[in-house]
Amino acid sequence: MGDRNLTPKQFGALGEQYAAAWLEEHGWTTLSRNWHTRYGELDIVMLNPEYTVVFVEVKSRRSMHYGYPQEAITPAKQHNLRKAACDWLLDRRNRVPHTAVRFDVVTIVLRVGRPLVHHIENAF
Repeated sequence: MGDRNLTPKQFGALGEQYAAAWLEEHGWTTLSRNWHTRYGELDIVMLNPEYTVVFVEVKSRRSMHYGYPQEAITPAKQHNLRKAACDWLLDRRNRVPHTAVRFDVVTIVLRVGRPLVHHIENAF
């Protein structure tokens, strides 16, 4: 991960792939990727081993030059993600048995050629 030749959009997509794979390695199941609503996009929707539907916002950065990646998730963005999540939950195609719902953030920062993953559970 982290080829300097990637566009920001490609780099972000690669970060989302890496985050999904990382969570799957920890026993999570991907339910949706890049799900679009009028409120914006849900990066990843997953089911964790405790049967919690988790809406995962992924922020990828090449460096910490502009601060922590999670700082880009403003209150307005959180509000729109909540609305998008409601749409996802109300969509008949997304019926899945679950015990709870939450919002996590996964940040990925490229450090010396290696991705540094930080998983923030119940971020907002």
